[in-house]
Amino acid sequence: MTEPAQPSERYTEGMATRRAVLGDAHVDRASANATPFDQPFQTLITEAAWGTVWSGSQWTKRERSMVTIALLAALGQDEEVAMHVRATANTGATEEDIREALMHVAIYAGVPAANHAFKIAKQTLAGMRAENTEKEGVK
Repeated sequence: MTEPAQPSERYTEGMATRRAVLGDAHVDRASANATPFDQPFQTLITEAAWGTVWSGSQWTKRERSMVTIALLAALGQDEEVAMHVRATANTGATEEDIREALMHVAIYAGVPAANHAFKIAKQTLAGMRAENTEKEGVK
């Protein structure tokens, strides 16, 4: 993703927050895949989602993580749920936090949405555990 010619302060802050939450590898992949067609969208989400919402001072990254997972699960955004479950490694949200967020989804957005999100979260968390085991074995 090519940065805007003159990145705004909000863009710069958003990019730092995006990297802190999602990790450099994810952001680098997204940047590499950006095209002139979707670059304005990438700038928008970097400034608005990451530079404003995720960079706010009222909630912690952990709290934002739990709310984001619940909202994405309620909306059926499977890939985004998995991405934000992976991001909990950087936000401080625990497996228990994820479970509680998805329990709220069951009550307020429906059992089918929560059931599917639990499946995605379980798969993602298992993958994260396997990665950590591999990394520990390499040391």
